[in-house]
Amino acid sequence: MSVYIALLRAINVGGTGALPMAELKAICEDLGFTDVKTYIQSGNVLFRSDESEKTVEHKLDEALGKKMGKRPGVMVRSRKELEGIADKAPFPEAKPNFLLVYFLPKKPPGDALEKMAAPDGEEAKLAEREIYVHYPNGSGRSKLKLPALKPGTSRNLNTVRKLAEMAAEMEGRG
Repeated sequence: MSVYIALLRAINVGGTGALPMAELKAICEDLGFTDVKTYIQSGNVLFRSDESEKTVEHKLDEALGKKMGKRPGVMVRSRKELEGIADKAPFPEAKPNFLLVYFLPKKPPGDALEKMAAPDGEEAKLAEREIYVHYPNGSGRSKLKLPALKPGTSRNLNTVRKLAEMAAEMEGRG
C-alpha cells in the first residue's frame, strides 16, 4: 500500500472552509484509506491506499465536496515527491516559514511568472507541479499578484519537511 499526503485547498480553522481534522480523518477512513493521520488544522492528511494517486485525489475531493457543498481542491503527493520538493527548494537564504510551496493540480505553464507583480520583492520559481515563492517580509501582508497560484494550496517549507518526515515514519512501519 502506498503512503499518500493530501493537501487540501481552502481549508482553515474558521470561516467558510472550516473542517475539523477529526471529520477529515473520518471521511478518509470512510473512503477505505488506512493509517489516517492529520497534521495541523490546515488540511493536511496522510494515509495508505492501494489505489492510484489520481484515484485517491478524485475520491477525496468528491467526498469533501459532498460534505462542504463545494469541492475544495485536493493535491496528492508521495513522500518521495515531498522530499524532493524540500531538497530542491530555491532561495537558500530564505527563512523556511517565509518560503511557501504552492502545490498545483498540474504543471504550471512556462510563462506563469511573466504575469507576476511582486511589490515587496517576492521571488518565485517554477517546479514540477509546484511554484516556490519567497516572501522576504512574510506572506501575511504581501501584495503579491500571481494568477498561476489560484488553483493551488500553499504550505511553508517547515510544513513540507514535517509532512515528508511523517510519511517516512509511516512507510517505515509499513
